[in-house]
Amino acid sequence: MHVRVSLVAAARSSPLLTERFDDDRPLDGAGWHAVESAAPGLVPLGAAGLRYCSPTPRSRATGQALGYAPLAQPALRECDMGRWRGLTLAEVTAREPGAVELWLTDPRAAPHGGESLLAFISRIGGWLDTRPADDGGAIVAVAEPSVVRAALVYALQAPPLTYWNVDVRPLSTMTLTGWSGRWHLSLQAPVQSG
Repeated sequence: MHVRVSLVAAARSSPLLTERFDDDRPLDGAGWHAVESAAPGLVPLGAAGLRYCSPTPRSRATGQALGYAPLAQPALRECDMGRWRGLTLAEVTAREPGAVELWLTDPRAAPHGGESLLAFISRIGGWLDTRPADDGGAIVAVAEPSVVRAALVYALQAPPLTYWNVDVRPLSTMTLTGWSGRWHLSLQAPVQSG
């Protein structure tokens, strides 16, 4: 028994340098345009039997715009960044450089008072491992790029600090196949429309 889980990174809600921890802003005009442009290749994933999304406004909006009608999953929320919520990385680095360095080098540390990187990766892995394994079944989930990164690190059983070496672009997709504790990365050609 195995399942196919396709994770779609939510469209961006702001330029990269102005992104904030636990950013709950909705899609902006550029984000909506990007979803519209990417839709022909992503809409077919909506044929999955189960459709989910992170509870963030941009994940929900991306899933709705693609016609997935996704069910929000609290387990797919971004990492809890504690007192850093709402701040940019530059702002936090200026205020707490030592804490940022600790956060980037120790996956068990949570200097912001929220969730450690290791706890975040484990939470996302727990969500993956509890997906129903229906032979050949398909799931699609629209999630924040950070969630997609965490899922990849968990699925490949990579060291937690590998998380910082993974770049997930908005509207990119990653597909995992397998079942609880036995995941494989599946790279596929883009879906062709028409």
